[in-house]
Amino acid sequence: MTDTTTIKQQPPLTSGDFTESEEPFALFAEWFSEAAKSEPNDPNAMALATVDGAGLPDLRMVLMKGFDADGFVFYSHIASAKGRELAANPKAALLLHWKSLRRQVRIRGLVSPVSDAEADAYFATRPKQAQIGAWASKQSQPLESRFAFEQAIALIAAKYIIGEVPRPPGWSGWRITPLHFEFWHDRPFRLHDRIEFSRGAPDAAWSKTRLYP
Repeated sequence: MTDTTTIKQQPPLTSGDFTESEEPFALFAEWFSEAAKSEPNDPNAMALATVDGAGLPDLRMVLMKGFDADGFVFYSHIASAKGRELAANPKAALLLHWKSLRRQVRIRGLVSPVSDAEADAYFATRPKQAQIGAWASKQSQPLESRFAFEQAIALIAAKYIIGEVPRPPGWSGWRITPLHFEFWHDRPFRLHDRIEFSRGAPDAAWSKTRLYP
């Protein structure tokens, strides 16, 4: 999780009290803007939770590469564990934790693949070595040795030594469209603020609830 890109986002709020907010996306944009200034590394890092075929939860860190009113976007290999699990059960949960701000945001929702045009546009912004790595890696598959991986990288690098590297057909992105948000802000003596936003469908209105810490 080392390559950085511009994050698509909505304008931040001006309200100082997040508990007064009535719309979760604008509130998220405000918090993310503050995290981008205070977090030393990867403010867009988020834990992605999926479920495998046996119903066992799976969890890993990914990088959020865009967000707007349609949802939160990340990219990876389609044949990876996360890709296979999302294909079988297109629902997911996200968690962003900003230790410097003592805040976290939990998100749950429906998952859909991004368009080929979106995936192509993002892939073109990646450093060339990362593009080559995407071709060389059979993500989540057994690897006989690090040397074998380095050989695969060398072969791909030689193939694309001149010109642009196209997006691999097995590499794309997903969008999580939230049905639930929870904003958590640390308070002294564990008297934290927790605000939940929920809706029954992507086109439904949000309801807001304050939760006990």
